[in-house]
Amino acid sequence: MQIGNIELGERPVFLAPMEDVTDIGFRLLCKRFGASMVYTEFVSAEALVRDVKSTIRKLTIAEEERPVGIQIYGRDVEAMVEAAKIVEQAGPDVIDLNFGCPVKKVAGKGAGAGMLQNIPKMLEITRKVVEAVKVPVTAKTRLGWNHEQLVITELAEQLQDCGIQALTIHGRTRSQMYTGEADWTLIGEVKRNPRIHIPIIGNGDIKSLEDADRAFDMYGVDAVMIGRATFGCPWIFSRKELTLDEKIDVLEEQLRINVERIDEYRGILHTRRHLAASPVFKGIPNFRQTRIAMLRAEKVEELLCILEKCRESLKLIVES
Repeated sequence: MQIGNIELGERPVFLAPMEDVTDIGFRLLCKRFGASMVYTEFVSAEALVRDVKSTIRKLTIAEEERPVGIQIYGRDVEAMVEAAKIVEQAGPDVIDLNFGCPVKKVAGKGAGAGMLQNIPKMLEITRKVVEAVKVPVTAKTRLGWNHEQLVITELAEQLQDCGIQALTIHGRTRSQMYTGEADWTLIGEVKRNPRIHIPIIGNGDIKSLEDADRAFDMYGVDAVMIGRATFGCPWIFSRKELTLDEKIDVLEEQLRINVERIDEYRGILHTRRHLAASPVFKGIPNFRQTRIAMLRAEKVEELLCILEKCRESLKLIVES
């Protein structure tokens, strides 16, 4: 599979762009464990144009994580074009347009999945961004605003005509948010459309590489993207099973990378969400209090101490 001139191999599996999740430490680990492409946290076009420092920092990428995409969202055509030009200077391999985020603070303001209620503007933004930058432009969206407006089959063709070089489809509507099951049948329908010639990337309810394999087999997609199942689990991209010890080592490394590449306060802030959500700690009795302690920790040594206590608890469980 290729996006522009980027060769991604057979059956590539991507890390989805997620706010407060896909920080640089996490991306580097996901890449090491086999993610074919990773994405930064999605960024606000308006904030980029206003030169908001916290947003500008999200554009920092490392050579080791390539190929890497930066995803932008917004509802204003001029702001999206200007933001794409700013992002291009950061040197990503791909610029992705977010037409799929369902959360109220994004979609409720007409951006992200909110664009599904204003498709002419979505298409205008796409055309103008494609014209404004040299880096490949891709897009991510959903099946439609709700089940009465399942527009993805026609929309995929329209976005392709605007010049995008790949399309990611999340198999839910905006009204579903993240509830219910992702419906991959329409994703497969888009892929089978003889008029579609760009890569189609499927997303939604992929919780393992085995799930990804089934999606490739059943729906013929060109790539699969994994989102929420990666929380605290960068090894999800690896077919090699890690021991509990190795997994905790990886989480500790993620903490150290983020502190080194960002700073102690924000590095911890980014990492502790992964720690609290990691499936590694399932089975530890009364873990709720430990999770709270993780989410309150403000020093590296404090967090490492909690992780080592978890390691000891898990060893006792295994031995008993």
